[in-house]
Amino acid sequence: MFAKQDDRTGKRKKDFIWVERVSYLLDNKFNIGGFRFGLDPLLNLIPYAGQIISFGTSILLVLIMLRNGAGSKVAVKMLLNVIYDAFFGAIPFFGQVFDFFHKANQKNIILLREHYFEEKHQGSAKKLLISILIILLVVCIALFYFMWLLSGWFIRLLGTIF
Repeated sequence: MFAKQDDRTGKRKKDFIWVERVSYLLDNKFNIGGFRFGLDPLLNLIPYAGQIISFGTSILLVLIMLRNGAGSKVAVKMLLNVIYDAFFGAIPFFGQVFDFFHKANQKNIILLREHYFEEKHQGSAKKLLISILIILLVVCIALFYFMWLLSGWFIRLLGTIF
């Protein structure tokens, strides 16, 4: 029984070290004048492909840590970091600058270290997911309302023209 636990702990440490190295490569590998950046912003200079490769690698890192017992709460926080990075990184021009400063993988390593070694971010992600869904629902309702107002204005504008 203890051998199985030691194998699992050893595999978790090995995978954590690998994830840490890949995160370092994506977010902090290069240093120019004290400013650190990695492959992530450089990959995003390649339209579409760079964003897909960067997003896929970040998701892979989260999946590896999920496989090694990361809790649902920390996993949701990590996924939110990755989605946030992908969403804003996809905006032309702004996204390239954003990727130099927002280091989602490095933030995820901090979350994992706190989860595994400081016992933070434990428990269920149910409250976090419900909060996110409520926020998305409010945003969707506001967006539909805005579209309704805009379409009404457009119809009135067409009525005055014709």
